[in-house]
Amino acid sequence: MNTEHHTAAEQDPAQGHAATTEPDPATGHDTSAARELDPEYEHSPVPATSRKSLLTVSAVWFGFPMILTNAVPGGVVVAMLGFWRGLAAIAVANLVMLLYVGILSHRAGKTGESFSLQATRTFGRAGYVVASAFLATVVVGWFAFNTGATGATLHQAFGWHEQLVAVLAGLGFIALTYLGIKALSWLGAVAAPLFVIAGVIALVIVARDHDLGAVFSYEGVGGNAALTFGAAVSMMMATFADSGTMTADFTRWSKNGRQAVYATISAFPVASVIAQVTGGVVVAAGAVAAPATAGGDFLPILTGENAGILNVLAAVFVFVNLGSVCSHCLYNGALGWSHLTGRTMRTMTLVLGVIGTLAALAGVWNHFLDWLVILSVFVPPLGGVLIADQFFARGGRTAMDERPTATVRPTAFTAWAIGAAAAGIAHWWAPQLSDAVTGLVVAVLAYALLERVGPRTA
Repeated sequence: MNTEHHTAAEQDPAQGHAATTEPDPATGHDTSAARELDPEYEHSPVPATSRKSLLTVSAVWFGFPMILTNAVPGGVVVAMLGFWRGLAAIAVANLVMLLYVGILSHRAGKTGESFSLQATRTFGRAGYVVASAFLATVVVGWFAFNTGATGATLHQAFGWHEQLVAVLAGLGFIALTYLGIKALSWLGAVAAPLFVIAGVIALVIVARDHDLGAVFSYEGVGGNAALTFGAAVSMMMATFADSGTMTADFTRWSKNGRQAVYATISAFPVASVIAQVTGGVVVAAGAVAAPATAGGDFLPILTGENAGILNVLAAVFVFVNLGSVCSHCLYNGALGWSHLTGRTMRTMTLVLGVIGTLAALAGVWNHFLDWLVILSVFVPPLGGVLIADQFFARGGRTAMDERPTATVRPTAFTAWAIGAAAAGIAHWWAPQLSDAVTGLVVAVLAYALLERVGPRTA
C-alpha cells in the first residue's frame, strides 16, 4: 500500500488549480480534462491556499443528511416509539452525532488531513489500512444501496425499468463524484432546498385528508417491546456513522477548525433533524400505509396518475436527493481507496462506482436494517478511538502532533475491539441501551486507560 505518494500539484499549492496531475487510468498520461479539474489532495493535507469558504463546506455537509433515506428511519422510529419518544430519540442521536462528528471535524479543519491521514496517526502506517479499508468499503455499500433504491423507487412510482434506471443513475452519480469536492457543494446547495420543497408539499397534501393536530398524540404502532429507545438512537446514528467518522474528507477543506465545526452543525443537527422529523410527521399523521417498514417515505404522496407537475418534481427529487448521498459516499470511498492504493481519487471513483453499481443491480439495498446493525456496532468505536487519541494520547495533544508515526499502534486496535464487543453485548443482551453510544464511550475509555497503563509505543 502506497501512503507516501505525492503529485506535483499536491506538493506545490501555488500550482494546484492550474495543473492537477491526473494520469489517465489506461495510459498513465495526463489528460487535458483532468488538468482542468481542481486537485483533491488524496495523499497530503489540503494547503491553506486551497481551503474553501464556510458556505462551500457547509453546502457539502448540509446537502448530505437531508435526504429521503434519512426520512425513512425517522418515520420508523416514530412508528415504533410514538411521536414524542421518537422525537426524543432523534434529538439524542443528533446531539451525539454533533459531538462525535464535530470533534473529528475540528481536527480536520485544523490540519487539513483526510480521514486516511487521521487514521494513520492513530492506527499506524500499516495499521491504518484496516480502519481505512473497512470504512472506505462500507461507504461504497451505501452508494450501492442508494443507487439501487433510486431504481426501485422510480419503478414503484412510475413503473420505469428498475435495473436500467439504476444503471443510468449510477453512471450519473459517478460523473458527479468525478468532478470532486466542488461538485458536492453544488449538489448540496440544490438537494437541500429541493428536499424542503418536496417535504412541505407532501405535508400540505397530507393535511387535506388528515388532522395534523393528531400528530402530537400519536402513540405508534409497534407496542412497547417493538423497539427500545436505545435501539432507536442507534438506528438514527447508524445512518451517518460511517461518513460521519470520515468527516475529515469533507471538513479538511475548511479554513480552520472552528469553521469545520460550523459546517458540521449544518448537518447535525440541522439537516439531519429536518429530514428525520419530516419522516416522523408524515408517519404520525397516518399518511403511510406500513410505517413500521416504509417509515417516512413520503414520495408516494407526491405521485399519482393525475399528479401532473408533481410527478416531474418527484422524479427530479429522487435523482437529485439520492444522487447527493451517493456522490458523497462514493467520494469518501474513492478518497480512502486512492490513499490505500496510491492512485488518484478520480481513478478510484470510476473503479468503485462501477463496482457499486453492479452491487446495486445484485440487490444489496434490500438488506437495509441489517446494514444499520452492523454499522452501529463497529463504526462508532472506531471513531471513538480517533477522538480518544486526540485527547488521551500519552503526553497530550501536543505529543500526538509531534510523535513519530508507529507502524501499528496496538492500543488503538485493542480499544476498537473492546468498544465493538461492548456494542455487540449491548445490542444482543441490553437492548434498552444504545449499542452505538455504548461502543463509542467504551472505546474512548478503553483507549485512555490502555495509553496510560500499557507499554509505550511510538
